[in-house]
Amino acid sequence: MKMIKKFTDKKVLVLGLAKSGTESAMLLHRLGANVTVNDRSPFEGNGQAQKLDEMGIRVVCGSHPEDLVDDSLDYLIKNPGIRYDHPLVEKAMNLQIPVFTEVELAYLISEADMIGITGSNGKTTTTTYVGHMLKGGEKEPLLAGNIGEVACGVAQHATAQHEMVVELSSFQLMGIDTFTPKIAILLNFVEAHLDYHGSMEEYIKAKKNIFKNQSDSDYLIYNADDAVVSDVVKSGRATLVPFSTKKQLSHGACIVDGWLTVFNEKLIKVDEMSLPGEHNISNALAAAAGALLAGADVKQVRHVLKTFSGVEHRLQFVSESDQRRFYNNSKATNVPATITALNAFKEPIVLIAGGLDRGLSFDDLIPSLAKHVSVIVTYGETKDKLAETAKQAGVPKAMTVDTLEEATKKAYESSKPNDVILLSPACASWDQFKTFEQRGETFVRMVEEITKEN
Repeated sequence: MKMIKKFTDKKVLVLGLAKSGTESAMLLHRLGANVTVNDRSPFEGNGQAQKLDEMGIRVVCGSHPEDLVDDSLDYLIKNPGIRYDHPLVEKAMNLQIPVFTEVELAYLISEADMIGITGSNGKTTTTTYVGHMLKGGEKEPLLAGNIGEVACGVAQHATAQHEMVVELSSFQLMGIDTFTPKIAILLNFVEAHLDYHGSMEEYIKAKKNIFKNQSDSDYLIYNADDAVVSDVVKSGRATLVPFSTKKQLSHGACIVDGWLTVFNEKLIKVDEMSLPGEHNISNALAAAAGALLAGADVKQVRHVLKTFSGVEHRLQFVSESDQRRFYNNSKATNVPATITALNAFKEPIVLIAGGLDRGLSFDDLIPSLAKHVSVIVTYGETKDKLAETAKQAGVPKAMTVDTLEEATKKAYESSKPNDVILLSPACASWDQFKTFEQRGETFVRMVEEITKEN
């Protein structure tokens, strides 16, 4: 890592712990800063705060005293989830104290170039795709950011022989100053996090920060099928690299005669893709363009496109048994996500859906249910509402059960050869599970039990 002097003897407040705050505090301490950490959780039982305290870092827990911010403070590093109308953040900004998120720290200390990836949907899949594609190439990948690994922690181990592949949320991107990825990937825009940003305009403004510092020696890979994306990238200075699943392009990444084609080189046929769905073809094109620009071996890129099983709980291929293929899409906690999953398959689908009842309508599912689903098994609090929706859609067979375990068994029993058995709940998991991950793991375990018996 670069042992920068920017924070030496500077007074820095780290607001909010969790993983990012803890890593930020330890890094700043290592760089010679005078660090104070402030977290709302009480010190008792707060293992992260206790660890920092043992290192000699000042820790203030249980509340957010206003006097932590005054004109003697040099920097405030905040957890990305903390809003900008938080009293301490507002006070810092009024005093013109720089407010950063930890990705700015990561950029300042990293010896490795960075590929930054953002967008409303597909960030994790695309980031993981790029990471796999870079293996064995000119540089070894290090994945970080919103994907689960704190960027400023990963950056401490990065050398010039690495490529940092960083998934970036709008929350993280609001807190940058000099952060500049060598390659930026902008996937798409849909309405998201408006409770945080206040408006779609502010949300897009935050996302645009991914390329605001780039120059013409950098690359900006963008979705040419998204009208808003195509418009906002015009304000960038980087070399533009478009990708599209709908039109042929003179350069960039697109489909040519049924082939995924990147920089005019045919990689694989569309029907050889391991992940189903147009959205995954789009992610794959973006990832392949980024990986190849960063020195990936084209053979490795082809291999990944043919074999990548996806990210856990996001249309993840689980296994194939008795001519049935099982997919775990537990991350589909709302109707639009399930519609995307249903539209990804050409084969008949046995759908497993259900979960927490938030009082929302499932009517938007009707066209996709009618087109793709031969059997639906519903469970949990929403089982009856979803079964009624399936009836309105004309799904040939609908069944209700109480639990996901029962639903998985019933789905297999009701399936036929060449069917896809898909968990895509269209609901949050909290009626029976603590997280969507736990729900997906339960489904995978049930599939393993079923396939062992057959």
